[in-house]
Amino acid sequence: MRLLDQRQKSPKMSSGIAFEEPMPCVEENLLSEEQEEIIIKDETLHFSENPKEPENPGLSSWTFLCPDSEKCFSTNASLGKHRVHVGKKPFECSECEKCFKSKSDLARHERIHTEDKPFACSECGKCFSTKFKLTEHERIHTGEKPFACSECGKCFRTNGELTLHERFHTGEKPFACSECEKCFRRKDELTLHERIHTGEKPFSCSECWKCFRTNGELTLHERIHTGEKPFACSECGKCFRAKGKLTAHVRTHTGEKPFSCSECGKCFRSKSTLTAHVRTHTGEKPPFLKQFSR
Repeated sequence: MRLLDQRQKSPKMSSGIAFEEPMPCVEENLLSEEQEEIIIKDETLHFSENPKEPENPGLSSWTFLCPDSEKCFSTNASLGKHRVHVGKKPFECSECEKCFKSKSDLARHERIHTEDKPFACSECGKCFSTKFKLTEHERIHTGEKPFACSECGKCFRTNGELTLHERFHTGEKPFACSECEKCFRRKDELTLHERIHTGEKPFSCSECWKCFRTNGELTLHERIHTGEKPFACSECGKCFRAKGKLTAHVRTHTGEKPFSCSECGKCFRSKSTLTAHVRTHTGEKPPFLKQFSR
């Protein structure tokens, strides 16, 4: 018994031959139910949180794959930022469902719905929804015009005004009417033109309920009710409801006749007078007479 105990305790025998200590044997069924449950949950978590296994076996199994670019990321947050860069707009307005690339862009947009205008002009107190719009407005007070036309050198307060002006030089008219294909330099000019086809007149007079295509036409009409004539001639003091009427009147003092007939060369003070004259050559009837000739 003493010799047997000595052999179990020592890996070596007196003869110098080494014996490995026997490894403990654990039966598969000896794991508790609790341990088995932990292992199953761990394996389930591993496979469920990995949306798609990377094709490259060298990548970590915890990889998030972009479905658009097939690019892999180690975290879901990195994937979210990447999808913004590839053109995704994950931030949606709850009011109108318009989407934006960043949370700050969404917050700026939402002020349209809330009418929140936190940026106030220190000069006149007028408020704006963005700092950018306030900066543009402040140039009215400072007279700053940092955007210069490379063609003629004329300067403008905003880059949008410069872009619009440059179309005079290039002749570009990017906004086309889907009805008659007439083109315009500005989108608001196209919108105004399209009302000719639709017959829409969204501006109504609160006094007589007559409707107009533009707010400018309504303002001009309302002066009939108010009697307002804000445009005065510096030469004779005569007043007019519309600036165009004043401009035409001033030519009676200056003798200027800038509108000439291409047929006979005769000149006129106003475009409307020239239009009426051209009909003497073409034989065309005025619009109000066309209605009676049908």
